[in-house]
Amino acid sequence: MRRGIAATALVAALGVTLAACGSDGGDNGGSTSSGELSGTVTWWDTSTVGSEDKVFKKIAEDFTKKHPKVTVKYVNVPFGEAQNKFKNAAQSGSGAPDVIRSEVAWTPEFADLGYLAPLDGTAALKNEGDFLKQAAASTKYQGKTYAVPQVIDSMGIFYNKKIFKEAGVEVPKTVGELKTVSAKIKEKTGKTGLYLRGDDAYWFLSFLYGEGGDLVDADSKTVTVDNAAGVKALTTVKDLVDSGAAKTDATDGWNNMQTAFKEGKVAMMINGPWAVSDTYAGKEFTDKANLGIAPVPAGSAGQGAPQGGHNLAVYAGSKNLNASYAFAEYMTSAETQAKVAAELSLLPTRESVYIKPEVASNEMIGFFKPVVDKAVERPWIPETGSLFAPLVTEYTKVLTGQTTPDKGAKATGDAYRKLLKDWK
Repeated sequence: MRRGIAATALVAALGVTLAACGSDGGDNGGSTSSGELSGTVTWWDTSTVGSEDKVFKKIAEDFTKKHPKVTVKYVNVPFGEAQNKFKNAAQSGSGAPDVIRSEVAWTPEFADLGYLAPLDGTAALKNEGDFLKQAAASTKYQGKTYAVPQVIDSMGIFYNKKIFKEAGVEVPKTVGELKTVSAKIKEKTGKTGLYLRGDDAYWFLSFLYGEGGDLVDADSKTVTVDNAAGVKALTTVKDLVDSGAAKTDATDGWNNMQTAFKEGKVAMMINGPWAVSDTYAGKEFTDKANLGIAPVPAGSAGQGAPQGGHNLAVYAGSKNLNASYAFAEYMTSAETQAKVAAELSLLPTRESVYIKPEVASNEMIGFFKPVVDKAVERPWIPETGSLFAPLVTEYTKVLTGQTTPDKGAKATGDAYRKLLKDWK
């Protein structure tokens, strides 16, 4: 997901219309009396402004070429605002989009609240059997399908090959090696080894999973973030910062991290395929071959990385359901996913797309696909998206020395038990 990018740009509402509306679809579910799709579809896109949004805007324009009586209103909503913005609009019954790009953890929450239209039996789920099993998992809630998988992702270590060569180091495979490599980079080049984003707890998950931990155990309804593995993971990230192996931040982490890495001020960062396009725009990566990507260094229990991604969901209160279903299907079709993969190196959610030559030859997708196959799924419960707020508060406090790892883990666990009624 892409998960955790808090874009700073203002919401940009761009009306995308390539033909006259001529529609009476506002009252008939998005089609004329002849069955031709019509009306307006408002789409909230949460992709990165300045890189991903341009591609998705163009794809929206292509949909209107296929359906000339449909108007697509493209709105880019900053990722960090979209979850609450959609819930507020849906609850009030005013201002919600017809289609939203939903982070995978938001989908069961929105469905539980009754804000999403069930998609089973609709045009949105064309060739449903083609979707990756782990991508489709986040779209299901209580036996129904409430979204269509758009992209799937995980995380790895991005590294600057020139800095590594100058320092004479190899890519670290464990957290212990990460500290050693960072120390040598500092000694040889004066640069910091790792930029560890400190304002988004999604960046903590690889360390938590690497210690054998997890946020919760949904099967037994048990909070696990505050067990020994959780404390050890928080201790690990604090030690990386305290030792000088990593630098961190408490605010604006995405921009700080990307800028530092793209300008060659740090040698490594943890990130996902959503960051590839923006990273290539940096002066250090004018030669794209200078960007290396490897698995996140393993903790004491092994290598772990979270499964993320985005789905397209249709608002239950939409007055243009038929056109919205068709739009969701088009945006997740094999043809569209191949275009997105070629231009942005985002991972498709359809099996059939991976065998297309332009996708099969993509180096970044070739790296991330095996990582995604082994990634750790989050629990697909309505509260999953809400688990990050208490965690990021304590994660940031630990990294910046405002609390200890054991106290931070305990405070997070206590907050989870208030959120998850009757959980142990």
